[in-house]
Amino acid sequence: MTKGNVVTEITTGNKSVAEQSLDDFQEYLKINNMSANTIHVYLFAARQFLDRYHVISHDNLMLYKCYLMEHYKPQTVNLRIRALNCYMESLKLSSSKMLMIRVQQKTFLENIISQADYEYLKNCLIRDGNMLYYFVVRFMAATGVRVSELVMTKVEHVKCGHMDIYSKDNKIRRIYFPKSLRVEALKWLGQINRISGYVFLNRYGEPITPAGIRGQLKKFTALYGLDPKVVYPHSFRHRFAKNFIEKCGDISMLSDILGHESIETTRIYLHRSSTEQKQIVNQIVNW
Repeated sequence: MTKGNVVTEITTGNKSVAEQSLDDFQEYLKINNMSANTIHVYLFAARQFLDRYHVISHDNLMLYKCYLMEHYKPQTVNLRIRALNCYMESLKLSSSKMLMIRVQQKTFLENIISQADYEYLKNCLIRDGNMLYYFVVRFMAATGVRVSELVMTKVEHVKCGHMDIYSKDNKIRRIYFPKSLRVEALKWLGQINRISGYVFLNRYGEPITPAGIRGQLKKFTALYGLDPKVVYPHSFRHRFAKNFIEKCGDISMLSDILGHESIETTRIYLHRSSTEQKQIVNQIVNW
């Protein structure tokens, strides 16, 4: 390795070397307690870069950043940049890190399921006897859990009332299961004779995947006439945050519960949704 433009001699021209670097990167992510979903996303970004640019150099990293900015939304750009920076770390090239792009902070929230639609969806699932996905939705909206974390939930966690998630920097985030959810969930788990292990299983007895949950939620939008823009896993995390801040008001505690690195990220929940802003304006502006 040399300083300056050339970062490293790993090239995709030697496929075995490139693939080995990705295999090593995967192990690095596992050792650092990354979730399965994060590992998948980070490996995709590293592979995308290697497939487009045959030499890992400063110039090629900048070209990749430009490519991302031309083809993806800012949040996706920063996610891929984080992935490449982590890849550089795994290669001990942290001095070659790319800077994130600045994302303009919105003063409103978009595409969050309303409380009314959330209640409607739950009622439809109960009516149709789909208790599995009733609790998938219920757990996400009642805990603020990410979908990648949801699928790791075990009966033992529900019984004790919380689940600890370990982040890449060895910090512990505790996800709490409120009493009302625990009572209802444990009753259901008893009815299906699930006394231990993962809570959410598919028809083959394997843990449901985040992709499987996303696919099912899309089907529910068509089945129940809901807006597909607001029915997706992260929408229920937003619903939790919105309800929590309205009922409690403790933004610092909410930031800890959600696992945000900065409280500034959490401040968005202090704002009204774009739908709410529109409704308020329509109601009060008559001049």
